[in-house]
This record gives sequence, structure tokens and C-alpha cells, in this order.
Amino acid sequence: MEPLASKIRPKNLDEFVGQKHLVGVDNPSASSGRALSVSSGRGPLRVAIEKKHLFSFILWGPPGCGKTTLAKIYAKSLGGELFELSAVSAGKDDVREIIKFGGLKQKILFLDEIHRFNKAQQDYLLPYVESGEIILIGATTENPSFEVISPLLSRCRVFVLEPLSESEVGEIIDRTGIKMKKDARDWLIQMANGDARQVLAVLETAQGLYGKITLETLEDAIQSKFLRYDKKGDEHYNIISAFIKSMRASQPDAALYYLARMVEAGEDPKFIARRMVIFASEDIGMAQPTALVVANDVFRAVETIGLPEAQINLAHGTVYLATAKKDRSAYDAYFRALEDVKKHGNLPIPLHIRNAPTKLMKNLGYSKGYEKYSKESYLPEKLKGKKYLV
Repeated sequence: MEPLASKIRPKNLDEFVGQKHLVGVDNPSASSGRALSVSSGRGPLRVAIEKKHLFSFILWGPPGCGKTTLAKIYAKSLGGELFELSAVSAGKDDVREIIKFGGLKQKILFLDEIHRFNKAQQDYLLPYVESGEIILIGATTENPSFEVISPLLSRCRVFVLEPLSESEVGEIIDRTGIKMKKDARDWLIQMANGDARQVLAVLETAQGLYGKITLETLEDAIQSKFLRYDKKGDEHYNIISAFIKSMRASQPDAALYYLARMVEAGEDPKFIARRMVIFASEDIGMAQPTALVVANDVFRAVETIGLPEAQINLAHGTVYLATAKKDRSAYDAYFRALEDVKKHGNLPIPLHIRNAPTKLMKNLGYSKGYEKYSKESYLPEKLKGKKYLV
């Protein structure tokens, strides 16, 4: 029997739900892949698909936001031969078989969880992507800047996908044609957390087990072991959230418990270590600046040592971060400054703090009156006296 997700998978962009900044028809603010956008404001991926633009790219976004569907729609638009691999189980031999495959159609490789490919495997892909023999579409939930080697990343555009909104999740639920009451539909939307795949899995499980969809059957269905331990789904985000919030509340015991759960469940240790590096600056900051040094060293230890031994380094770092004093002033100050950058744009920099490498610039007043340790505000005139760090 065909899975529900496959049954309702969109065949074209008109059926696709979400990611309007990439595939919308009226999108003046598209920020990913600007080189492909056009004056009409159409999303860059829509333009690429409609114009059959040949290029490799990486789709970076959370689970269930449409990465696989977009890859299939793009491949169909090119009329190419689509090969699908998961980097969890595939290796160089699988890629080699695709390269050997005959036929006149353009070969398109959709590599799910590309961050799971190691450096050697990514190096093997590189010449075929560079020559255009293979069009690579990578999908990842992790930041490709950390997980994809620079030479391969430089040959791919990166498109950032967002979690689906509640209204978009609701639209996908309605498209299944499964009848349910408002309380069941509302519960599904809230449970989804922007993940359409999670919604469809719960719906399919509930219908298969109980033959009908009610709030009670949905709640019973989600108790299944498969869903509760789906590392790509809701639990993945719940546990990392609990881990961070436990360190923020200076509760090392709780933080260690959630760390142990993630490690035991097979979570990528680098994913945990990266969150610790972010936490060190976001939540500890100036209260204990060495926290960033410790967190970075934990990340390096995870990279060089690996599991199982690296769990000791993770535990060490977790206790240090959880027990450290907390100060979010640098984090908050930066985002207050960022608000003004977005609000006011490129305000003129005061002349006396501009660089003056030429005589003309000096004659124009650049650097004139500059004093190294002046207490006068160096902010643009419009923002004089503004305080971000409070």
C-alpha cells in the first residue's frame, strides 16, 4: 500500500506548500540564491525550475519542510534521470554505480542527509559535480558550512528552507482528505512544530491502528516507539531544547540527563557540541568569557576523538557551562544593534573615523579630528547616544 506521504506528494510547484521565499510567485524579498531571482519577485528556485536552469544546490532546513519534494520537482523539470541515496547508508560504491549508469539523460543525484558523508566520500563526488556529469542536490538539517567540504560547497548554491507555518501544515492536513474534528486538526498542527512528515506519519499510524481519526486516537498513535524515538522528528528538537534550557537554568544534573539521552539515542555528537559553542556566547558571554574557549575545545575533541570516548568531553563541557555564571548582555546588545541596521540601512559613517589612505580623502575631511581614546560617540549621527549594551 502506498504511504500517505507518497500519495499526496506534490507533482509540481502549484501543488507545493510552503517556502514562498524560494518558490513563490510574488517574492521581492527572496534572500537565497539571489542570482536566480528576477525583477518580478519570483522565488529563485521557481525561476530555476521554470527555466530548467542546470546547477547543483543544497537544501538546508528542518525535517518535513519539503526538501525531497523540491528535489523531485526540479529533477522532473529537467527531464533528467533521478537517483536517490541516503548518506546514512550509501557510500562511494553507490556513487560509482550512478556514474557508470548509461543513458542520454542528465544524471541528477539527490543525496539526503549529505552531512553524513565523510570528507573522503565528498571528495569523491567533487570532480563529477565540477564537470557537470552529475547534478547534485544535497539535503541536510545541519549547517552545510560545517558539514560540507569547502570545494564542494563552493560549487553548489545553498537554499535555506523554513519550518512550515501552522496554516501551511493545516493545508497539508486538508489535502489528505481524511475527515476529522477541529480539536484533532488543531492538535495535529500544534504537534507538528512545522514538520509535515511528522503529521503524515501520525495520521497514517492512527488510521492504520484505529481506523478513524480523533483526538484520542492521535494521542495514542504518537505513543508508538517509532515516533517517540524518531531522531529527525519532534523528539530531536524537544531534547536539545531541554538540554539547553537546563544549562541556562544552571541545572547540571538535568543537562547531563538530556545529554545522556541524546548520546544513547545516537545523536550526532557534533550537533550537540555546536549547540554548546553557541550557548557559551549567547547565555554565558561576558560573565565567564573562558566558556567559549572550553566549548570550542569540546567541539575539537569531539571531531578528533569521536564516540564513545568523546562523551566524556561532552559531559565535562556540559557541567562547566551549566555551572558557569550567566550573562546575555552581549547577545541582547548585538540584536538591538541589528534592529537599527535593518531599520535605518547604511547610515553615513562619521567622517572623523573613516579611513584616509589618499590625499583626496584627507582633503574631504576623512579622519580629521580623530582621537584614539575619545569618549564622543562613534555611532552615525542619527544614532548618537544610542546604547545597545545595557
